[in-house]
Amino acid sequence: MKRFLLLAVGILLTATSLFAQRMISGTVSGEDGEPLIGAYVTIKGQSLGTVTDFDGKYDISVPAGYNTLVFSFLGFGNKEMMIGDADKIDVVLAVGNDLDEIVLIGSRSTGRTKLTTPVPVDIVNVKELVSSSAQTNVNQLLNFVAPSFSSNTQTISDGTDHIDPASLRGLGPDQVLVLINGKRRHNTSLVNVNGTFGRGNVGTDLNSIPVAAIERIEILRDGASAQYGSDAIAGVINIILKDDKGLAFTAETGAYLSGEIPEQDGSIDGEFNQLSANYGLAVGDQGGFINLTGTFDNREYTNRMKEWGGSIFSGYNNPASGAAPGDNITDAELQRRGLQRSDFNMRVGQSAIRNGGMMMNFSLPVADQAEVYAFGGLNYRRGNAAGFYRLPNQERTVTDIYPNGFLPEINSNINDASLGFGIKGEYEGWDVDFSNVYGTNGFNYLITNTLNASLESASPTSFDAGGFSFAQNTSNLDVRRYFGDIFAGLNVAFGAEYRLENYQINAGEEASYTNYGLATQFETNGGDTILIRDGQGPISTVFDPLGRARPGGAQVFPGFSPNNEVNAYRNSLGFYGDLEADLTEKFLLGFAGRFENYSDFGSTVNGKLTTRYLVSDNWTLRAAASTGFRAPSLHQLNFNSTSTIFVDGVAFEVGVFNNESRPAQLLGIPQLKQEVSTNFSGGITGRIPSANLSITIDGYLIDIQDRVVLTGNFQGGTGTDQEREISRLLQQANANRAAFFANAIDSRTAGVDIVVTHNARLGNGKLNTSLAATFAQTTLQNINTGDVLEGLEDTYFDRTSQIFLESAVPRTKINLTLSYKINKLNVFFRNVYFGAVDEATNATANDQEFAGKTVTDLSLGYQFSKRVGFTIGANNLLDVYPDLNIEANQSDGRFLYSRRSQQFGANGRYAFARLSFVL
Repeated sequence: MKRFLLLAVGILLTATSLFAQRMISGTVSGEDGEPLIGAYVTIKGQSLGTVTDFDGKYDISVPAGYNTLVFSFLGFGNKEMMIGDADKIDVVLAVGNDLDEIVLIGSRSTGRTKLTTPVPVDIVNVKELVSSSAQTNVNQLLNFVAPSFSSNTQTISDGTDHIDPASLRGLGPDQVLVLINGKRRHNTSLVNVNGTFGRGNVGTDLNSIPVAAIERIEILRDGASAQYGSDAIAGVINIILKDDKGLAFTAETGAYLSGEIPEQDGSIDGEFNQLSANYGLAVGDQGGFINLTGTFDNREYTNRMKEWGGSIFSGYNNPASGAAPGDNITDAELQRRGLQRSDFNMRVGQSAIRNGGMMMNFSLPVADQAEVYAFGGLNYRRGNAAGFYRLPNQERTVTDIYPNGFLPEINSNINDASLGFGIKGEYEGWDVDFSNVYGTNGFNYLITNTLNASLESASPTSFDAGGFSFAQNTSNLDVRRYFGDIFAGLNVAFGAEYRLENYQINAGEEASYTNYGLATQFETNGGDTILIRDGQGPISTVFDPLGRARPGGAQVFPGFSPNNEVNAYRNSLGFYGDLEADLTEKFLLGFAGRFENYSDFGSTVNGKLTTRYLVSDNWTLRAAASTGFRAPSLHQLNFNSTSTIFVDGVAFEVGVFNNESRPAQLLGIPQLKQEVSTNFSGGITGRIPSANLSITIDGYLIDIQDRVVLTGNFQGGTGTDQEREISRLLQQANANRAAFFANAIDSRTAGVDIVVTHNARLGNGKLNTSLAATFAQTTLQNINTGDVLEGLEDTYFDRTSQIFLESAVPRTKINLTLSYKINKLNVFFRNVYFGAVDEATNATANDQEFAGKTVTDLSLGYQFSKRVGFTIGANNLLDVYPDLNIEANQSDGRFLYSRRSQQFGANGRYAFARLSFVL
């Protein structure tokens, strides 16, 4: 380790040779003479490079001893050029295919393309997509372009309404690793505990990264824990930031224009407006740069609930009616009050969000063969979502405050910040990269238009409910060298990583979490019994007119109490080694191994074996086998809270207890340990140059043991001492059910990914076509119960959780995209087929399958000049919706469409217009 640090210091000390580099400049264009904006120019044998500007121009500083440049661009073949004595090199790239695009993940050897890498990697040209597609954030953009990726906006799901869970290959949101410029990105502080896909998982907030800051995204579809560490069971998403020069400005507006918008809500909803700017400039005269992005957007909520069909008023809501207190007098009372049933609707759709952020990417050569770099960003999001409407005849409503009930709102304040910096360069033939990345995410709740029913008419109507935060600092030392004279080429890489994490839960104000009606019975010295309200005892003393106990805490989201507060730390230390050898010109063999030790649960060792065989110049066979792991997140080890969760339409106050708690001990919930996996993949890549056609087919099998999940809901009782103690502990937590994180299950995921691309001249224009499909299935293999839990399998991992695991997101997704450019006009057309999903329910009588549907996107773009472009278009042009819920799953009209099992959302047609300037 000391030697590695000395190598990094040595790089800095070589600054005296600053001017030993050669500057090469030139232009990159297509066969039609048009400049290629954002083409990659890299130094063969080095990871250093640059991209072309708006005019197709580039400047690159080439260290002594290197004499070949590699030019590449998505949709074109890559090209190598010898430098010789030239200081200006102009290149024309022929139409090819994206298999020639150089990738940065999947292999630590430089210069690997999608054709030559031994594992499947997708490349998403974000800069090109943003100009034509309707999607405006990273999650939605990837959901419609990468079949193996799934993400949908959730509704009526507490904090998950504000941060969209995302997954790869149908696995959990926490089983995909996210990198920025090849460095680990921090997770969000939010734990998804409500009824959504990814329940119990902790993911990464991709939408905190402005799309305008991204050059491209690489998606490694293969287990990579041995290469990159924890979380990479399903694969890796690497987001590469822009290093453009100049100023680009984009303004966009859009809204949902759907035939399913309720009449009372108007003809449009979900209005969206976004402004973004990207500015880059050269730093120094040796190829340095700084690129800055700023963005602001405002999204309004949508609603697809038509009309509440259940009971609203009971006799006690109008004593003058003459009805008994418990009688349903809804229809008469609506008429008397001049109200409609729709006045009691919820907001079933996307939340309202106001979002602002910035991103920075920086690089500066400081020596002959060294550069310092930095990247990072700030993001602030204010979200507003609503819960279930609290009706006037419910014990959760105090009619002295809200005579007609109320719709409680969850307001989020989400702060995200990150900063990475490092130095990389060559030292005695070795590429050395030393970096440190810090990231933090905070999520705080403000609950409004609500009350604490146990305070009755004295209750406030808004509460600071507290929140949580997560911080992560990761230091890496990566060393690499390519030996061209060993075999047909040998790449050696090794390194170390140290990570420190902190997770905190902060309490809200007292009234946000306390049940002021709870009391404890005491016996006086004189033998009398008295009740003392203490907010903790087992006896309820505050009731509604029908004798139902009033719940405590803020309605829709009870706040965190001091008993929930957490300030937990952990650290991990890892070492890896990576060998990749071209044993012959055709046969490649690679091996990676990794050791990691965590301060809170121990050590793990993992390995990966890869191979690739070039059958011919155009066809390749590839395969990989690996073991992997995912450490239980610090959140899962320490999270505890109480929240209102509806199960099949019935509300429960569910307390989530950590594994050190007394309820966990009573039920025999074991301590958390790491998930472990085995991953096998194999495939073929090829192309037919004469037809400009390429194809990749990859199959995979992923077995995961001891997956960490959030259990079903346990309850106490009155039968045994154990049940009575559980009931008492639940009541102290304002809960009537209990859930825990546990290594509860084993699963198997199998699937096939297919990608076909075609590029051709059509008339005077260029047509790019891609067909991508994924077919996957995850199945539950085993429920891991101990002796105490034997016979409680249906609660430990309930039926709803099993459906979330196996079939709540599409198992089949097919994407057909056509982009046609002729002169200044660009036509973008895309059909995405989202396969069938099942409703997540515990009641077999409510089982339902939602059929697969196809969503169509269409946009037209016109480039008025080199500097001004305009695009109009629509996502879901044909206004397609998922199948309607059966009546039993509609919850008396609340949910016409499933809120738990998402295919592509239920917002309908979205139309947009986008104007872009480049200066």
